[in-house]
Amino acid sequence: MSARVVPYYCPYCGEEDLRPYEADDDSDVEIRGGWHCADCTRVFAVKYHGMAAAPTYAAPPTGPAPE
Repeated sequence: MSARVVPYYCPYCGEEDLRPYEADDDSDVEIRGGWHCADCTRVFAVKYHGMAAAPTYAAPPTGPAPE
C-alpha cells in the first residue's frame, strides 16, 4: 500500500492543481503528507479510516404465497 493517498480534486474549491506539501521549519502549518492547492492556497491532508461493514438484508421468503 502506498504511503500517500492521491486526491484528484481540492475538497474546498474543486480545482485540480494540487502539489505535495511538506511544512518548512518556519511554517505554522503542521501537516505531514499534506497537499497544497495552488488555486485556493489551502493545505489539507487525506486520511483513510478503514472500511465499514456492508449492511445485511434478509432474503425474501421463497415459500408458497400466503392465502
